Amino acid sequence: METTNKLKDINEVLDFLYQEFPQCFKQKDGIQPLKVGIFKDIAERIEGSEKVSKTQVRQALRKYTSNWRYLEAVTKSEFRIDLDGNQDEKVEQEHVEHAQKALEESRAKMAKRKKQQRPRKDGDTKSYKKNTGHHAKSAEKGAKVSNKPAKAAPAKAAPAKRSGKVEPLPASEVKVNSKVKVKLGQALVNAVITEVNKDEVHVELVTGMQVKTKADSLYII
Repeated sequence: METTNKLKDINEVLDFLYQEFPQCFKQKDGIQPLKVGIFKDIAERIEGSEKVSKTQVRQALRKYTSNWRYLEAVTKSEFRIDLDGNQDEKVEQEHVEHAQKALEESRAKMAKRKKQQRPRKDGDTKSYKKNTGHHAKSAEKGAKVSNKPAKAAPAKAAPAKRSGKVEPLPASEVKVNSKVKVKLGQALVNAVITEVNKDEVHVELVTGMQVKTKADSLYII
């Protein structure tokens, strides 16, 4: 008897995508950038499925496209692929740069997290105290030798302000397939609207990642 319960774990949903679309989704080797708008194609193929919902697919896509292997594939591949593994549009340079930035930020966060979790050894503490004492004595000697006031460092020039004005996306343009800029933190990232549900808007970033946001976070490209 077939179960009618939908999959609950996000990894199980990913396994479902691996099995349903083996020419498109890969676990490790052979990962390639996905076609822009692929969520819509998946939604059409799984219409009426008792295993997964569109929301679960969107979550699985977000995890798949934020993986390091996928981001690396975006930076190295020339073309995107559709659900059947067929070659689709070219990967634009802007998408490559965005993937590189996302990869660098993700790796930096991981390195910082590992550093914070690393236990401090007693030897490190003693060495720190020893070096601190040595430097303190050296600084004290230096202070006795020279009583000249330190020169003030030259003031750095203020960075030039960007003149480009970002305009909010008009309500009439908040519709599926519209190309927009979406505000993520302090950055504006190019994206395509994939679904509009009252105040909630789903967009697909240039890397393929699915994001849920509000209409007031969208701007004109």
